[in-house]
Amino acid sequence: MTDARPAWTDRRVLVTGATGLLGRWLTADLVQRGADVIAIARDEIAASPLDEEPLRDRVTRVRGAVEDLELMTRVVNEYEIEVVFHLAAQTIVGTAQRDPVSTFRSNIEGTWCVLEACRRAKTVAHIVVASSDKAYGAQPTLPYREDTPLLGRHPYDVSKACADLLGQSYAAVYDLPVSVTRCGNLFGGGDLNWNRIIPGTIRAGLRGTPPIIRSDGQLVRDYFFVFDAVDAYVRLAEQPPAPERRGRAYNFSENRRFTVLDICRKTLQAVGRPDLEPVVKGVATHEIREQWLDSTRARTELGWKPAYGLEAGLRETVKWYDAYLRRVGNGA
Repeated sequence: MTDARPAWTDRRVLVTGATGLLGRWLTADLVQRGADVIAIARDEIAASPLDEEPLRDRVTRVRGAVEDLELMTRVVNEYEIEVVFHLAAQTIVGTAQRDPVSTFRSNIEGTWCVLEACRRAKTVAHIVVASSDKAYGAQPTLPYREDTPLLGRHPYDVSKACADLLGQSYAAVYDLPVSVTRCGNLFGGGDLNWNRIIPGTIRAGLRGTPPIIRSDGQLVRDYFFVFDAVDAYVRLAEQPPAPERRGRAYNFSENRRFTVLDICRKTLQAVGRPDLEPVVKGVATHEIREQWLDSTRARTELGWKPAYGLEAGLRETVKWYDAYLRRVGNGA
């Protein structure tokens, strides 16, 4: 996943949300590149990736919440942070629907605390703020492009739109070197939220049971392998934004779209169980019907393109879950 570019050797890098799906793989990649990584995580989680080799002795761990401004200010200053990847967020749409206030605190207040801590510091050369394709909301014209208005309405979508706009605001008003990322639906090894379609389908397929689809199966999304996302974030962060590009957003995706039912069947094929028929529940609510991204700007300005793509990404993901479920005694 890494080509060990020298730009990262001994650089002080802060990763918020380091135990999440993207955070764990990005942290591992940065360590391999020689960066001095400081990782913030709110909770200690079972089998934390930060406790695994090669990260255990090579990452400085800080426990705390990003919405703690005093903590964020201390960390950015004391560790003389040069690059920030702000990934920390409450990422589950259903959780946001049930408890919007905690989601707003984490995703909105947490973002302004990270940005304010960076504003007060003198060492930060680039801040990459993770927004989401959900920030665009429901649109009459697709695919989403970076100049598409942010029209999030449901709690999670609104929280990401606000974080996105906060990043743009701090860049415009305080000349902070901010870039914003908007990715398709991330997937990859390490996501233990079994309600998500890809990990849930892989676990069901490995057990030989029919996977469950909560929606009607016809929602349209694009899916983005986490290793491709790591490469996108690293490539973006290596190019500190010129003044005219501060606050600029970049879509990252494979530029392909699938229905949920299609992606479920592709996942079953990767597991080797195309014979299993998904059970379509049709109970999901507050879901945008169609979402997909145009990543032309990232390909043109950054020279980025996916190295893996969906099918190779699914094969790698199945390998991870097969090994994990066998290790914890939950495998086929």
